[in-house]
Amino acid sequence: MSIGAVAILVTLATAAVFTLMAVLHISRQHMDLEEFTTSRNHFGTRSALATIVASSMGAWILFSPPEAGSAFGGLSAVLGYGIASTLAVVTFVVLGPRLRRLMPAGHSLTEYARHRYGLPMQGLTEAVMFLYMFVYLAAELTAIAKALQLLANVPLGLTALVVITAVFIYTLYGGLRASIYTDRLQFFVIVPLLMFAFGAAIFSLGGWDAATDPVVAMAPTVADLGDRSGVRFGWTLIIAIGAAEIFNQGNWQRVYACKSDRVLRNAFLGAAFLFILPMVILAGLLGIFAVQFGISGDTAYFQLLQQLAVPAWFLAIVMVLAVALVMSSMDTLLNGMGSLFTLDLVELLPRATPSTILKLSRILTVLIGLPAVWIASQGYSVLYIFLIADLVCAGVVFPLLFGLYSRRVSGINALVSSVIGIATGVLFFPKPDFSPLVTGLPGAGDLLVSFGSALASSVAICLAWIAIARALGSRYHFDFKHLREDVQIYGAASNLRPKASAPIR
Repeated sequence: MSIGAVAILVTLATAAVFTLMAVLHISRQHMDLEEFTTSRNHFGTRSALATIVASSMGAWILFSPPEAGSAFGGLSAVLGYGIASTLAVVTFVVLGPRLRRLMPAGHSLTEYARHRYGLPMQGLTEAVMFLYMFVYLAAELTAIAKALQLLANVPLGLTALVVITAVFIYTLYGGLRASIYTDRLQFFVIVPLLMFAFGAAIFSLGGWDAATDPVVAMAPTVADLGDRSGVRFGWTLIIAIGAAEIFNQGNWQRVYACKSDRVLRNAFLGAAFLFILPMVILAGLLGIFAVQFGISGDTAYFQLLQQLAVPAWFLAIVMVLAVALVMSSMDTLLNGMGSLFTLDLVELLPRATPSTILKLSRILTVLIGLPAVWIASQGYSVLYIFLIADLVCAGVVFPLLFGLYSRRVSGINALVSSVIGIATGVLFFPKPDFSPLVTGLPGAGDLLVSFGSALASSVAICLAWIAIARALGSRYHFDFKHLREDVQIYGAASNLRPKASAPIR
């Protein structure tokens, strides 16, 4: 059997196994709107840690960190990627308990934005969240599709369609419970197989010295932790990933799914430092190893496998890893988007039954997911796709979250600060070939300048607005009790209370 045939069969079999196990598990569970979207206070530390790791580690880990290591600054860029991914998770150790205290019956960041700032800021927040999650979804599909195309010459669109269909089946059926259940299974696949893939790569190259010495000889800056380009890229990722993960609804679902604040802190900290940091660094090193063969880019690891002429059984293991990674992140994204649709539909259709709301939410999730298949069929750079959405998130993140702590941030302040932050960052953002988008502007095309200006300008305007308002005698002072009193669990409203207890699918 050819290597291509092995890759295809393993992909189909792995996707089918995870889907079947999820459907069988959820078929025995009671389901209502609250369980479908939140599973509030349900999971302990081990389950929470497993789902955080698995949902955070998508197929991007086999593409973006290797691309950073091989093309964007070597070891310093890889370390920056690892630190950025870690800090993005650690942020929820602080923000998660705060939002749980202020809005104990909450479901999402958009819900907080509405009750804290009003409808315009909710609209912007929701648009940013959908943009980021859609781009993340498209990037994940692109990643797995590129892997199959490279190894087995499978059309990009076909792979993307097969994988998203499998994830649709159990995610739309079982909601958050199904996502977390499969995450726990995928955790025990992803962690050991990634370590195995790293160790096997070193063994195939002839040991650590044989894997690294040729790289240092060919490109000495790759191993230089002080390499300026790598350090700048690392700082860019810290801003980009740290801001963007705030807008991943899957993270906030897991914040509310933890049994307690203590479970939340232990799970997010453990996931960040014990697993995510070392896993991202190991994946990035695979890209660095590929440099000795003149390989770089987002498919560096898979081109390295071709260069090493790995046997079919090893390729099968890598494909199981890749499929587990992509499904673990995709079900989180699809379920996150579905939960946002559900929240909107509850507000827009107050007389609708829970089953009607859930049915409409499922339809909308499919409609927003399918265009990602077309994007995946184009084969764009996974890293560049992420950076587009990350920039928008960087412009909005501070005004939105500062309102968790400051009572003086008004809705118009948050909205204007966010819009100006995004616009400022876009001026310096590069084209897909990383040339300047705006020619003649100092700093144009520089990612660090772009992300830094988006964040800095929104921070400066937000804080200056507060200072000026106080100087002019403004008495605006938000009362946080409204977040506790105005936000209810699904079923607490009179139109849902008698119906939400009935199992729905």
